[in-house]
Amino acid sequence: MGCPQHPKTVLFRLLILSFALCPVRPMQISCSDTLQAIQGEVITLSCSFYSTSPASSHTSVEWSYRAKGGGDTLSVFHFISQPYLPTEGSFMGRIKWPGNLARGDASLQLHNASLSDNGTYTCAVRNPPGDVHGSPCQTELTVTPRGTSVRFSDMAVLMAFILIPSAIITLVLLGSICCSWHEKATVRRSPIEVTDVEEFGHSRNKMKNGPFPCCELYLQESANDEEFCPCTEKHEKEPIAESQC
Repeated sequence: MGCPQHPKTVLFRLLILSFALCPVRPMQISCSDTLQAIQGEVITLSCSFYSTSPASSHTSVEWSYRAKGGGDTLSVFHFISQPYLPTEGSFMGRIKWPGNLARGDASLQLHNASLSDNGTYTCAVRNPPGDVHGSPCQTELTVTPRGTSVRFSDMAVLMAFILIPSAIITLVLLGSICCSWHEKATVRRSPIEVTDVEEFGHSRNKMKNGPFPCCELYLQESANDEEFCPCTEKHEKEPIAESQC
């Protein structure tokens, strides 16, 4: 009869057999290849993962950064049971953790983005004991100066405080000029103004009511003075008509 096998040996062989029958699939990690941002904005570095095992206290997340021009790889953020934020360097105070491992979310937030943040960000997730061979994903971040994004706001301020008031003043001045021209072009007669025709008609009516004094008739500007002035002959005979006036 053979020697009985040790229980630990049997368990070890069973584990090997289970791995052979059910090979472990590597963890799937995904994120954006490139990301564009404006200087001063809040950037979300997205990273999601899928594991065959639920997340536990042993699940870890590691974010690292390498400058665009090259250089050493720096650890930006680490999570295992709790988030560990950077305590020194250019990322201190600017990293936030909005991720949720239970939902497969390992995203990271970068506040007050600067031009020095340009580079490659790598997200690595491990979920032992099964999923520890996931390939990290990388995001290329490009931060552009804020000056290229505020041109429209500058133009809006210029229009609101300079161009619009200037346009209103111009319209008011044009309206005043047009009204002035219209008043000059319109002939308005005063109620006390008397035309030549009215004055002549008044003279005829006055003559019907009674004879004019010769001096008054003498002053009428009419081509028919002889017809309407019965005292013309008397006036000619008596040169003292001027004294009668």
